Amino acid sequence: MISNRLKNQHLLWRAAFGPMTENVNQIQDISQVDLLKLLIKTSDKKVSFVHVTDNTTDGLYKGVQDVLQMDKLTKEQKTKMRRQSATDIRNLNLTWLSEMVNSEAQLREKLSLFWHGHFACRVVNIFFQQQLLDVIRQNALGNFGDLLREVSKSPAMLSFLNNQQNKKQHPNENFAREVMELFTMGRGNYTEQDIKESARAFTGWGFNMQGEFVERKNQHDTGKKTFLGKTGNFNGDDVLNIILEQKATAHFITKKLYSYLVNEEVDEGQITRLADGFYQSNYNILQLLADIFSSDLFYDPKNIGTRIKSPVELIAGIQRMIPMTIGRPETQLIFQKSLGQLLFYPPNVAGWPGGKSWIDSSTLMLRLRLPQILTFDQEVTLNNRADDDVAMGREGVDEVAKSFRVHSKVDWKAVAGAFKKVKRNDLAPYLADCLLQTSSRVPETVMDRYVDDDSREDFIRTTIVQLMSTPEYQLC
Repeated sequence: MISNRLKNQHLLWRAAFGPMTENVNQIQDISQVDLLKLLIKTSDKKVSFVHVTDNTTDGLYKGVQDVLQMDKLTKEQKTKMRRQSATDIRNLNLTWLSEMVNSEAQLREKLSLFWHGHFACRVVNIFFQQQLLDVIRQNALGNFGDLLREVSKSPAMLSFLNNQQNKKQHPNENFAREVMELFTMGRGNYTEQDIKESARAFTGWGFNMQGEFVERKNQHDTGKKTFLGKTGNFNGDDVLNIILEQKATAHFITKKLYSYLVNEEVDEGQITRLADGFYQSNYNILQLLADIFSSDLFYDPKNIGTRIKSPVELIAGIQRMIPMTIGRPETQLIFQKSLGQLLFYPPNVAGWPGGKSWIDSSTLMLRLRLPQILTFDQEVTLNNRADDDVAMGREGVDEVAKSFRVHSKVDWKAVAGAFKKVKRNDLAPYLADCLLQTSSRVPETVMDRYVDDDSREDFIRTTIVQLMSTPEYQLC
């Protein structure tokens, strides 16, 4: 029988970034219904603006102006501008990661990470990326139609998918194709002709010097278009509305969310049921999440401890269980890059594939060492896997090939205090229950070899780190 603790930790890993040490003892006493209500309530507050620039309007103006003036800059000026923007994106990365670790709005941040991968966008412009992140976080739990429209009209996405160059007589199909293939309906639900016609509808969509969406009427194709069986003088908004009318859109989004939150091996019957409700709710994201998290299927043993944590989930989850101050926070970027998930730098417009792709021989070894590196200040050397526009500045790129230390300060007294009521003989199995989502347990011989039993605090410290350094901890 699955314990109440395991069910709640399952919910906290799928709908959030895992439990925090200070609440670890309360997890076993709350019902799943009440925990879900709490997650929703704490994420329903006014959304803070995650930013690294103080004046967004002027910054966007400068960002757009820089893009438009690129052809007039020297090679050295372009390089300097890109590096500065990359450094700023690095800071945005760390600021958002801190929100994932510390924010009470765990459900919002977790879904924002999902949408960040779904609407994958790679532009080395801090102002565009900052604005897009705000759009995603503001709409992460709202209406999918609103989220789709705002993302589609963001300078970041319009720039990334070349719609600034989409003009009548010379339509660019890139934006239109990806909107249907990756953002809404998925392959097989439209034709190449639908792509051509919708590209004509999106002609003229762009942004101005203030980073605001504009419809350039002189660049818009005003002729009739036939799209998904409908004919009319469509513009981009019309196309998005027609896409939202398709049940295939609700099915595609539901299936992708189910894979992210429940299991990559989807139950088509459940997908159809959930998608029908999503469609009938007019794409209410929070309603879909409630339907998923409140279902008996979500807590089925086959769905617990079966999902590989993404690098960002792993990094954030460790810090939620072990409160720490990282002396060199930029090293978290090196870990993200080396493990294959650097925020704001998806591999392509399809985003990170996830699942088993997170694990290979090199990433697994780093994953298993990461808890010790973060908490015991171990020296680490990583191969240089960086590219020219990595979001850590050139200094960070150079550091990847060197040995370095994280220099963390861990509040082990607070961690030990969280388990003070647990009897000494019960500590090891209790800590394992708090940290591992799998039925298998670490062999006692392994624990005895690496655990320090000089004091109760030492035992807790070394046991937690050892448990986090196991293959079982990679699963949630």
